[in-house]
Amino acid sequence: MINLCFLAMLALATGMVLYWGFRNLPGRHWQFAATLPRFDTLNNSWQGYNLTWYGLLTATSCLASVVLILSLLGGIGVSHQATFLLAVTLLIACLVAAKGLAALIEGKAHTFSVGAAAFVGFVLAPWIITAVNRLMPAGAGAPLPMLPTLAALTAGYSFGEGLGRLACISFGCCYGKPLTQCRPWVQRLFSRWHFQFSGDTKKIAYADGLEGEPVLPVQALTAMVYCSTGLLATGLFLTGHFAAAFLVAGLVTQGWRAWSETLRADWRGNGRLSVYQILSLLILPYAIGLAARFGATAPLPDIAAGLDSLWHPGVLLALQGLWLLVFISMGRSQVTGARMSFFVHHDRI
Repeated sequence: MINLCFLAMLALATGMVLYWGFRNLPGRHWQFAATLPRFDTLNNSWQGYNLTWYGLLTATSCLASVVLILSLLGGIGVSHQATFLLAVTLLIACLVAAKGLAALIEGKAHTFSVGAAAFVGFVLAPWIITAVNRLMPAGAGAPLPMLPTLAALTAGYSFGEGLGRLACISFGCCYGKPLTQCRPWVQRLFSRWHFQFSGDTKKIAYADGLEGEPVLPVQALTAMVYCSTGLLATGLFLTGHFAAAFLVAGLVTQGWRAWSETLRADWRGNGRLSVYQILSLLILPYAIGLAARFGATAPLPDIAAGLDSLWHPGVLLALQGLWLLVFISMGRSQVTGARMSFFVHHDRI
């Protein structure tokens, strides 16, 4: 019963957050969360560093993903030390890949790619799990069982990237094709349910000049597919179907990533298939091979015990530090700037 209540509450909270994001984040006032001033002595003026909602939402989605992973693995008796070592190592590798591999593929220094991060994460996860099991001391808790851990990771990834698509809406990236370029039945289907972005600093405006143009809500579709997949994978995990949870999360997310790029208007590279689509398609047989290779020996999860394991000072501080790390890495805008002015209210002196 508690598993069902947990899933219902998670689904309700997710639905409310997505509904709010779809309605508000395409607006111009949801791109920048704050601006830090600095005085530029060369120009004798105040300049600003922009801190974005993209970074804030990305950090929050990563936090939600890690919390879910901790809860699931805690429910099968894995220590939070082992889980954190795994999560932080994997996250650092993915953050490096999100920037480094994206720059290599797209030839741009100031860009990120979740697709690149996902590919690296999927490939490295089994090896990092093996390394963590060897590095953890004998008295540090249960080792990480391979397939249940992969299932928890992919469930958390699905859920986290689904929420992370709100960041794309805020920044105006990963945008869909204009409705005018779509088939008539697609135009009718999305005549009411589309996005119109406002703000000339959003990527959709400066990259393709589509500010105010009705476009396919690809980010919203991806968010709903990924979050639904994450919830389904979580439900399968909690019933002990670890292989099914891993395969559902892995195959659906990467299959959708490969296909959904055909709905997008932003540049994804030359050729019929982009590099990111190829990487996603390569993950599919890799995931099937992992499910066939490893067994799924683990006790039936107890989500109450997993949630209870979160209530620890070390865990809470580590989660806060993780959120801050991601926000600092992803929240400082590299492609926008700000000019600022300050004045005195003389009537208040």
